[in-house]
Amino acid sequence: MMGAAGVITSPDDAALAELCGALSALAEPLDASGDWPAEQLRLCGQYGVYQWFADAAWGGQAWDQQSVLRGYLALSAACLTTTFVLTQRDGACRRIESSSNEELRRRLLAGLTRGELFATVGISHLTTSRRHLTTPVLRARRAAGGFVLEGFSPWVTGADHADYVVVGATLMRGSEPTTQQLLAAVPTNLPGVRCGEPAKLVGLSASHTGPFHLDNVLVGDEWIVAGPVENVMSSGAGAGTGGLGTSTLALGLGRAALAFLAHEADQRPELAGPREALAAELAATTDDLFSAVRGQPACSTDELRQRANSLVLRATQAALGAAKGAGYVAGHPAGRWCREALFFLVWSCPQGVLAANLCELAGILE
Repeated sequence: MMGAAGVITSPDDAALAELCGALSALAEPLDASGDWPAEQLRLCGQYGVYQWFADAAWGGQAWDQQSVLRGYLALSAACLTTTFVLTQRDGACRRIESSSNEELRRRLLAGLTRGELFATVGISHLTTSRRHLTTPVLRARRAAGGFVLEGFSPWVTGADHADYVVVGATLMRGSEPTTQQLLAAVPTNLPGVRCGEPAKLVGLSASHTGPFHLDNVLVGDEWIVAGPVENVMSSGAGAGTGGLGTSTLALGLGRAALAFLAHEADQRPELAGPREALAAELAATTDDLFSAVRGQPACSTDELRQRANSLVLRATQAALGAAKGAGYVAGHPAGRWCREALFFLVWSCPQGVLAANLCELAGILE
């Protein structure tokens, strides 16, 4: 059943298919322009997508993880860029909602759920990016009433359109880093905050992902989400490195490519075999994804991510092959899907997952 006024109330809602149709129609022009997906995000708000992630206390629907991932599967098949932006917004909202800072929760969560505010995250340097450096790229020092943040977060999506960026910083003692970290919801209008030029990416440039700089920014205690504690990323809620959400988006993109391949196979029998094999693999991997969500994993999270990465790379290239020369012309979705699939080799990709994918690409059997 469709929710009132077109609001999506479950992943089986007809309104979700309606939204996906609108996002799919906008995906190619978005990729060509590189413009921020303002209209796509407005539609997500209109259809109630932001309500999926929040508790009823903040005006949300509090979808369970399985329902959220089913929604992400559909959305990522329609427009990966928009869905990626949503994951970063979702990550920020979940961190804020799980915070013990009640004042912060009251100040932000209702507006975020209604779509009146936009928040994103800058935490990759605490997980998979820049961790090899001796000096942390984003540092925090205790000050009266809060912390002074200095440095930058290298990969922040939509910071130039955000009201708040949830960033992670390492607590310093003098010139030496401690083992403690903190998370803070930094208002982007604070003195010393500036957004770097978004990177021009191979795919998903419209996500406006780039560096977020903090030049001696005083962030009051009222903006602290968590910490300082050791391993702050393991406290509270949020998208985990190499987690199920990332695998879901890879499978959603694979689904889009296989839908195209299936359409082509209806007129070209030689495509039937590859389509059937890839479709069976997609179904099996998706089943294992939801088994993991239910707490009955058939494999490790890293193995699931590796399989999803492998599948999306092969499915998108199969779609390109089926499209022939037309698929290699800018503006055809098959070429865009291939570029977008490469993102999963670098987006929060744990070293073990990358090593397994590289072995497969090199033809090395484990």
